[in-house]
Amino acid sequence: MKHRIKQRKLNRDSSHRKAMLANMAASLVKHEQITTTLPKAKELKPYIEKLITLGKQAGAKPETALGKRRQAISKMRDEAMVKKIFDVLAERYEGRPGGYTRILKAGFRYGDAAPMAVIELVDRDETAKGADSGPSANDFEDMPVTASEELKETVAKNKEKAEKKPAAKKKAAPKADKPKADKAKAPAKKAAPKSAPKSTKGSQRGG
Repeated sequence: MKHRIKQRKLNRDSSHRKAMLANMAASLVKHEQITTTLPKAKELKPYIEKLITLGKQAGAKPETALGKRRQAISKMRDEAMVKKIFDVLAERYEGRPGGYTRILKAGFRYGDAAPMAVIELVDRDETAKGADSGPSANDFEDMPVTASEELKETVAKNKEKAEKKPAAKKKAAPKADKPKADKAKAPAKKAAPKSAPKSTKGSQRGG
C-alpha cells in the first residue's frame, strides 16, 4: 500500500513545485479563472482555499490580521494578490464555509493527450479574466508612429503612384546582328614550278 503520500509530485522537485503552485495561485486570484492540467488543478484547489481561509480568519480577528497576511505572503510571494485575498475575496466568501473554487474538466490537450481542466473561483468577477495581461486594442491608438509603420506607408504610396502612371511603351528589342558573310575564299595557291631534270653528261668512250 502507498503510505505517507500527501500530494502529487507533478514531476518536479519540492522547490519547483512550491514556486509553480505559488505562481498559479497568484494567476487564479488575479484572473479568477485559469486553464491548466487536471492534476495541477486538483493540487491548486486546497492550496488557494487555505489562503482564502487565512483572509477570512484575519477579518474575523483583526488582532491576528498582520500575522495571517505575512503567512499568506510567505506562501504566495505576491503582495498585490495577497491584498486582493484579504480585502476582496475574504469579504466575498464571508458567509461561505468552504468550497471557494470549482474544477471543470476541459477535454484533452492536443499533442500529449493530457487531461485539461478549468479552475475558477465561485461567484467570480468575469471582468477580471485577462485583466492586465497585456496591451489592449485601445492602447495602440495613442502610441507614436514607429519607423516601420512610416516605411510601410511610404511603400504603399509609391505603389499607388506606380499603378496610376500609364504603362510606358515597351522599346523594341534591338535586332540581333546578322552573321557576317563568309570570308572570301583565299586564292588557290600556285603550283610550284617543276624543276628541270638535271642533264647527265656522260663521258663517251671512243670506239
